[in-house]
Amino acid sequence: MIDTVLASLDTVFLYVFAGCAFLSAALMLFLKEPMRVALALISCMVFLGGVYGLLGVHFIAAFQVLIYVGAVMVFMVYAIMLLDPRDESMKVRYSHFLWPGAVGYVLLVEALTAGIWNDLPGPPRGPAGEPFSLKAFSEVFLSEYWLHFELTSVLLVAAVVAALAVIRVNRKDPRG
Repeated sequence: MIDTVLASLDTVFLYVFAGCAFLSAALMLFLKEPMRVALALISCMVFLGGVYGLLGVHFIAAFQVLIYVGAVMVFMVYAIMLLDPRDESMKVRYSHFLWPGAVGYVLLVEALTAGIWNDLPGPPRGPAGEPFSLKAFSEVFLSEYWLHFELTSVLLVAAVVAALAVIRVNRKDPRG
């Protein structure tokens, strides 16, 4: 009895988190101010972490929250705060990606509703069909892909430095 109640509660939370992630992703299309768009992206990442946690992939959920929300979004918010709010592009009400994004969302909703009425796929399996193993993932990640992970962090720092350089070059000298 309790197992069925908990399973149905997990399903309800899964749909709530997925719906909130979908809604916050849609808000990124409609909002124009960069800081609000970043906050919508942060909420989307947090809700996706909740979805991963409910699906039983707690390690990926922790990575989602710690790395994407904790680190990447700090860089993005820091870069957004350095933008000039008097820029003319900030005065436009909606993004020019509104209509292509709305069409993409309609197609996504159609695909999701078609997937709900059909059999949904099972949990992900490894290359030979065995269930996901955290130990195997960790061994492969730390032995083969650690360099890619570190290069990504260097690339993010370089992007922030480049953004600062562009802002400094484009800023007018107040003395002259």
